[in-house]
Amino acid sequence: MSFANNRLVLTLTGGLVLGFLALLVIVGMTVWLGDRASVFVEQTTIQRDRRIAAVELRDSLRTAESSQRGFLLTGNEIYLAPYDTAKTRAQQQLADLLSGEAARSVPMMRPLREAVNNKIAEMDESIALKSAGKDDAALAIIRTNRGKSLMDEINVFLYGAILSADEEVATYSAEQKRNAVMLRLVAIIAAVIIILVVTAVALTVYRNRQEIARARDEVRAINADLEERVKRRTSDLVLARERAEVLLSEVNHRVANSLQLVAALVNLQHKAVQDDAAKDALTETQSRIQAISLIHKSLYTSGDVTSVALGDYLYGMLDNLETAMRKDGHTASLKCELEPVSLRTDESVSLGVAVSELVTNAFKYAYPAGSPGEIRVRLKQLSQGKAELVVEDDGVGLSEKPHHAGTGVGTKIINVMAATLKTQVEYISRQPGTLARLVFSTELSS
Repeated sequence: MSFANNRLVLTLTGGLVLGFLALLVIVGMTVWLGDRASVFVEQTTIQRDRRIAAVELRDSLRTAESSQRGFLLTGNEIYLAPYDTAKTRAQQQLADLLSGEAARSVPMMRPLREAVNNKIAEMDESIALKSAGKDDAALAIIRTNRGKSLMDEINVFLYGAILSADEEVATYSAEQKRNAVMLRLVAIIAAVIIILVVTAVALTVYRNRQEIARARDEVRAINADLEERVKRRTSDLVLARERAEVLLSEVNHRVANSLQLVAALVNLQHKAVQDDAAKDALTETQSRIQAISLIHKSLYTSGDVTSVALGDYLYGMLDNLETAMRKDGHTASLKCELEPVSLRTDESVSLGVAVSELVTNAFKYAYPAGSPGEIRVRLKQLSQGKAELVVEDDGVGLSEKPHHAGTGVGTKIINVMAATLKTQVEYISRQPGTLARLVFSTELSS
C-alpha cells in the first residue's frame, strides 16, 4: 500500500508538472506570437503606406508633367490649376514617402528627393518662361530631354521603393504564416502531452483504486477469518470454563459432604466417649470442621469461587455455632453486626476458624457455669483495603492464671490463622469483659 501510494503521488506530481510546463509553453508562445503579430501589422502598414505614397507620387508627377506640356503647347492657363494641384500633392507624397526611420535608412531616398525637386524645378522654370512669353526658351528646356531623364530616374527610384515595400510585406506575411504553423504545432504537441498525462494519471488512479479494493477485500477476508477463529476460541474457552466451574463446584460439593461426614463421625464419637475433656475436645473439633464446611458450601452455591462474602458466611457459621453451644448448656446470647466485606477464599477459611475459636472461647470461659451474658461480633470495612473484626464480651475478663483447665490448642489455632492473614490478634481487657480485635487486608489480588 505504501509503495502504491508513493507511485500514485509521483505520477500525479509528474503529470501536473508536465501539464503545467505544456501550458506555460502554449501561453509563452501565444504571448510571443501576439507581440510579433503586432510588430508585423505595424510594419506591414508602414510598407503599405510607403507603396501607396510611391504610386501616388508617380501619378502626381505624371499629372503635373502632362499639365506642363499642355500649357507649353497651347498656352492655355487652364492647365496651370491641375499642375499646381499635382505639384502640391507630389511634394506632400514625397514628404510622406521619406518620413520614418525605415525610409531614411534606405540609400536611394536621398537621390529620389533631389530628382523630384529637380523635376519640379525644371517644370516650374519652363512654365515661368512660357508665361513670360519666352516660348523659344521654354521649348529649348524641353528639347534638352532633361525632364524626361529626371522622370525616368524618378520612375526607377519609385519602382525600387514599391518593390522593396512589396518584398517587406511578403517577408512579414511569410514569417507570420511560419509563426502560425509553429503555434499550431506547439499547441498540438502540448495537447497530446496533456492528454497523455491525463490518461496516465487516470490509469494510475484506477489501478490504485483497484489495489485498494483488493487490499480492502483481503483485509475483510482476514478479519472475517480472525473473527471466526476468535468466535471458535471464545466458544471453546466458554465451554472449558463451564466445565471447570462445574468440576470445581462438584469438588467443593464433595469436599463439603466429606466435611459433613467427618463432622457426623466426630459427633458420634462425642456421644460415645464419657470423658468430659474428650467431649470438649471433640466439640471444638466439630465446630472447626463446621466452619470449614460452610466455606465450601458457599463456594459451590455461588457463582464466584475466588472470593467469599464474609457477612453471609459469618452469619451462617455463628448461627450454627450458637445453636451447638446452647445444646451444650451455654446460655449466653450472640449478637452480630457484620458489614458486607469480600475476602479471598483461603483467607476466609482462616478468618472463619479464628472467629469460631474466639466465639467458642467467649461462650466457654467468659460466662462459665451457664452464666447469662452477651457476645458481640462486629465486622467493619475500613479505608485503604482494610477490614476490622471484633469479638467482645462482658464476662469475667482476662486473668493472669485462667480458672479453667484448657489445653491451649484454640489459642494456638487462633495465632496460626492470624499469621495466615498476615496480622495478629489484639486482646484488650475491659471492665468487665474482654475484646479481641483483628485488622486484616481485603485486597483480592494475590
